[in-house]
Amino acid sequence: MSPRPNRLLPALAAVLATAALPAALPQTAPDFTRFAPGASTPVRLIGRMDDEQRQILPSDVPLAVRNRQPLGFVDPSLPMDSMILALKPSADAQARLDALSAAQQDPKSPFFHKWLTPEQFGAMFGPSKEDMDAVVGWLLAQGFKVDEVAAGRMSITFSGTAGQVQRAFRTTIRDFEVDGEVRHANAEAPSIPSALAGVVGGVVSLHNIPRKALNTGVKPLPATGSGIHPDFTSSGGGHYLAAGDFAKIYNLGPLYSAGIDGTGTTIAIVGRTNIAVSDVTYFRSIMGLPANDPTVIVNGADPGSSDSGEVGEAMLDVEWSGAVAKKATVKFIVSKSTGTADGVDLSASYIVNNQASLGATVMSTSFGSCESGMGSSENTFYNNLWQQAATEGITAFVSSGDAGAAGCNGGGDSTGSGAAVSGLASTPYNVCVGGTEFLDGGGSTYWASSNAGDMSSALSYIPEEVWNESAGTTDPSGGTGSGLWSGGGGVSTIYSKPAWQVAPGVPSDGKRDCPDVSLAAAGYTGYLVVQGHSGTKSGLGAVGGTSASSPAFAGLMALVVQKQGGTGQGNANPRLYQLGNAQYGSGGATVFHDVTAGNNTVPGVTGFNAGTGYDLGSGLGSVDATALVNNWVTAVTVSATTSTTVNPSGTVTFKATSSLSPNTVTWTATDGSFSASTTAGDGSTTTTYTAPTTISGVSEAVTVTATGSDGSTKGTATVSVFNPAAVTLSVSPDNTSANSARTVLAGKTLTLTGTTNYGNIAWSAPSGSFSATSTTTGVSTTFTAPATAGDVTVTAQSAGTASKAVTLHVKSMNINGDSSTDVRDLLTLMQAYTTYNPAADLNGDGVVNDADLTIFLANF
Repeated sequence: MSPRPNRLLPALAAVLATAALPAALPQTAPDFTRFAPGASTPVRLIGRMDDEQRQILPSDVPLAVRNRQPLGFVDPSLPMDSMILALKPSADAQARLDALSAAQQDPKSPFFHKWLTPEQFGAMFGPSKEDMDAVVGWLLAQGFKVDEVAAGRMSITFSGTAGQVQRAFRTTIRDFEVDGEVRHANAEAPSIPSALAGVVGGVVSLHNIPRKALNTGVKPLPATGSGIHPDFTSSGGGHYLAAGDFAKIYNLGPLYSAGIDGTGTTIAIVGRTNIAVSDVTYFRSIMGLPANDPTVIVNGADPGSSDSGEVGEAMLDVEWSGAVAKKATVKFIVSKSTGTADGVDLSASYIVNNQASLGATVMSTSFGSCESGMGSSENTFYNNLWQQAATEGITAFVSSGDAGAAGCNGGGDSTGSGAAVSGLASTPYNVCVGGTEFLDGGGSTYWASSNAGDMSSALSYIPEEVWNESAGTTDPSGGTGSGLWSGGGGVSTIYSKPAWQVAPGVPSDGKRDCPDVSLAAAGYTGYLVVQGHSGTKSGLGAVGGTSASSPAFAGLMALVVQKQGGTGQGNANPRLYQLGNAQYGSGGATVFHDVTAGNNTVPGVTGFNAGTGYDLGSGLGSVDATALVNNWVTAVTVSATTSTTVNPSGTVTFKATSSLSPNTVTWTATDGSFSASTTAGDGSTTTTYTAPTTISGVSEAVTVTATGSDGSTKGTATVSVFNPAAVTLSVSPDNTSANSARTVLAGKTLTLTGTTNYGNIAWSAPSGSFSATSTTTGVSTTFTAPATAGDVTVTAQSAGTASKAVTLHVKSMNINGDSSTDVRDLLTLMQAYTTYNPAADLNGDGVVNDADLTIFLANF
């Protein structure tokens, strides 16, 4: 093997140095070593660098020009800037990466929600330094300028001219007419030296055909009266979505009331045109949202904001992600499209490879291209990029498309060219967001006749069907459709069905199905946006499309992230499908609004009908936001259906309720006497705890724990095992005490004290009264004797079954029993000095003497 060129620029060398090999990885907790390569990353270059031994990159001629006659060759000096060379992991690295991706979403794994930095990702799964040096060296040798090596080491950005591209990749760059405009593109599939084939996935694009912005276009709304405020609930009965409407329909109110509003989270939005932040400021002011301007980050050259259609897309994404997560930080990443690179690709890559500095845990992309139109290089790029995003804790939302089942077409086309899905949205590592429309009939059932102060008028949740406003359809308000405008959905031709895509209704097709979830997207009830606001112009308009659904769902996800303490959730699909499977399969928590009406059939292409559970028109459905956020983590609660205080060998029946079903619940007890496993098939399950036959002491508190199948969610309850035979109780004075200690004059008081080893002491007597009828051990109570003489039995009862009875002797000053106390009673007492009279023994000491006389005189 001949020596490989090593011609890294100093800046590139610095980049690669920061992405050190696994041996130099910082040892964070947990230790990711098991997912890293060995002592060195294997070199994958095959043979010597022979430029004549070539590997063709298949399917990398843009679909839009494959069968078109070229108009001619471009000028060889035509700049071709910011091209992206997509790299690919080795088979070993892909296996390790897949294992980590699964572990990060497994609650039982120590790597659950433990995320990588872009640099760690590159060091663990990217090409070796030797391979990177060789690829960069080859680019430099062709005369290209290397702009950047991505931190995740899955792509290299480079620039040059058309002539250099034609020579390096053995293709021709020609002009074509595409949708009425002259575009340039490679006319043949490019090729690379065979030695690079093990590392290079291809060039993402060698053309300037833009990805479709997936919206219906902004429809300007007229002002009402002399002002510039729109009539959102119009006099003609039309309705548009204000922020308050979305919150009412999708039940965000309880979350906002609880402070779950996106605080502390960051959403990144993919863009390719700049915006006027003042438009966002005005939008938020009329929607009743708190002041919270987005941050605009320009990646490279500023594209400006001259194209109104592009600006409308940008405003929709920025305004509505922040309208849903109203206190989240929205960072809008803007990259200028070049003659060979779409700004969408550049912005998406920037977000993922700068996660550490951006801090974004949620991102949204409202652009699309169909799988077959993208070719192997573009599909490889996005599959790798979204998987990298997931390992960094980023949840990537992508619009499903606006042409129904005809994913290779645009919504404005008149007929579909075949069933397809968007390659940006169909990878296993992103959430594909489809569209619905409201079954409101255009009437007053769901809408108020006038707007509230925040411009909203929705009254409640509105039933939904699959969004379809294509030609030949009639929307629920009576309007007629046009073009192919409908929610994208269908079956991937590239990706196998992920293990997590399981729920009632999911086809048994072995393929990745789209969409995953949906939100409102219809143009006739479009999302309100502000674009071009001024002192004399509101700039208000309404726009539909899954371009609205994706950023809105990104806002919802930011609320989930906040509820989870700010921790990113990565690929959200495993949890979404768990919730869907539980709801539709076994009566779990109602998180989704099941969309069972409508289809995404469009002219020329038969689509898919909605149905119970999952379907290829709406995915799992739309969501109840509060239920989604509150059920994101599986909750297991435990309650007793019988008394929780039992004697030894007694039983208690417990019920575990799970927000995820079916859920296998493992039961344990802290006394080690109990373990069981039951299944919450319908959301709940029961088991019986039997107390041990003996315990140490009087009482023992036993904690019974029910642990869900994920190993991390638990519910507990406490049993009190009580042994009455071990209870002790003593009273002072008691019946063994001298009579004098238990003798009291009628109406007078005597102090009683109880001591026990369990609970409080309850005092009772058939007559007389107590200063306290319940005392703790060692604390006295005062007994007031009844007004008549005689014996009184006082009972002390512990909290258990132990009790003590004390006989008290109540003496009366009416010694001679004639119902009045006078001198005759005194004479009777004095006579008893020589002849004992029990009635005169006032102190109960068995004799009558001066002591009794003293008592009599003191109380006479």
